[in-house]
Amino acid sequence: MRRIGALIFPGFELLDVFGPMEMFGLLTGDFDLQLVSERTGPIASNQSLSAYPDSTIDTVTNYDILFVPGGAGTRREVTNEPLLQWISETAENAEYIISVCTGSALLAKAGVLDGYRATTNKAAFKWVSEQGPKVEWVKQARWVEDRNRITSSGVSAGMDMTLGAISLMHGTETAENVARWCEYTWHREKGHDPFAKIHGLV
Repeated sequence: MRRIGALIFPGFELLDVFGPMEMFGLLTGDFDLQLVSERTGPIASNQSLSAYPDSTIDTVTNYDILFVPGGAGTRREVTNEPLLQWISETAENAEYIISVCTGSALLAKAGVLDGYRATTNKAAFKWVSEQGPKVEWVKQARWVEDRNRITSSGVSAGMDMTLGAISLMHGTETAENVARWCEYTWHREKGHDPFAKIHGLV
């Protein structure tokens, strides 16, 4: 059983969190899901719907998987030193560090991606890459796996990445079963990224 700490903050992207958590959550014997935030109480998403954290960064730093979503709130949180410190400390103990979309900006700012290959939302690629000059940013990728760091492109790409992560941890057959249960068409090719061209990155 791997415990996932999925970070939420004001302005997090709904699908970044709940698309992947739907998929991880179907494997009830393999993953224990927890939402974690800087404070208690409702945390408003970028789409205004709120979620309640199960724990706060002051109480838990021991997760098997650190999961960081993106969203408009990342523009503010890259200057949140207590949160960045928590990300850095939690990543040291985690088996896997995963981000969706501009969540990689928070990982990069915390130093967690230094020396690793990573990607992000192509519409925000320039800004995100500026947060981590020591990161090898990949312009064209649906998601990138580099050792125990797994980062995805924007929003819906997080679900393809999640299936890739499940395949990595539990095998391709399990990932295929999850995709079938979700009635989801899995884009398995990590380099399948038409949005890099749309945004002029390639």
